[in-house]
Amino acid sequence: MTESNYPILAREGRWHIALAAGVAIAVHYFAGPAWAAPFWLVLIFIVQFFRDPPRQIPDAPDAVICPADGKVIALGEVEDPWLKRPARRVSVFMNVFNVHSNRSPVAGKVMERWYSAGKFVNAALDKASLDNERNALWIRTDAGQDIVVVQVAGLIARRILCYVQPGARIARGERYGFIRFGSRVDVYLPRDAQFEVSLGDKVKGAAQAIARLAPPAQEK
Repeated sequence: MTESNYPILAREGRWHIALAAGVAIAVHYFAGPAWAAPFWLVLIFIVQFFRDPPRQIPDAPDAVICPADGKVIALGEVEDPWLKRPARRVSVFMNVFNVHSNRSPVAGKVMERWYSAGKFVNAALDKASLDNERNALWIRTDAGQDIVVVQVAGLIARRILCYVQPGARIARGERYGFIRFGSRVDVYLPRDAQFEVSLGDKVKGAAQAIARLAPPAQEK
């Protein structure tokens, strides 16, 4: 499924872009291009940070799609701290040059949302999943499979944005949040899910599968 009528720049960045552009224009006008050059570079950085291109969302019903652009930094068996169950986890680290729009990995009903205040250590560290500021969504698919997707603030990220609440329906690949600036997203899956990515892979949010869910009959 290809997204249509999709904004190229995230709405979260409009104020930042307008402010940076205003400053660059003012400095250029009053002080000249040499003095304005650093401010134009800042504007370019902010524009690229808040880009939010449309994506081709996989149609496969068993696909767990990537929730964010970035690099796979953790992959394996863990204890899901939200649903208190054995699970498989995929963690994607977003640096400041990645698209920071967050997408739902599956379609289903939002069962619960948890917000936890915390620290702002480097999001690439494994302890960030438990120590940093984070926002978790528990999504139950129509087949009854439970997925938890967690936005984790990073070293310089200071705001997690989430636009859905418990009880809402969410589509696979639907944009549901944003993190500023540099962070990670953890996805907790049933133990019988099969990974579709490897450690160190570069991944694209909404455009590829990170795992496949087992048929409902095999759910424990």
